[in-house]
Amino acid sequence: MGHCSSCSTGAGPFSEGKELVEFVYQAHGGSLRGQPLPNGGLSITCQGCAATFTLATFVDTCPACGGVHAVSPPRCTDPANVQFAGPDYQVP
Repeated sequence: MGHCSSCSTGAGPFSEGKELVEFVYQAHGGSLRGQPLPNGGLSITCQGCAATFTLATFVDTCPACGGVHAVSPPRCTDPANVQFAGPDYQVP
């Protein structure tokens, strides 16, 4: 688990799974989650249903199943760093 000194949750940009998704969703007062990823996004395979889609923002959902995925800014250039919140997770 990663830690962010400005967060009280203990989560950070190097966390994994649901913890990372929630961290990015809440980061900077929620302003980060909808910002576009550099270079037009990341082509990824949904970790819930295996559909291929482009993660266009720091927090995005699979168009096929609604699975919530996220990537943190320091790791946003590599699709391997995209984390999945779990099959039943819904954004707050």
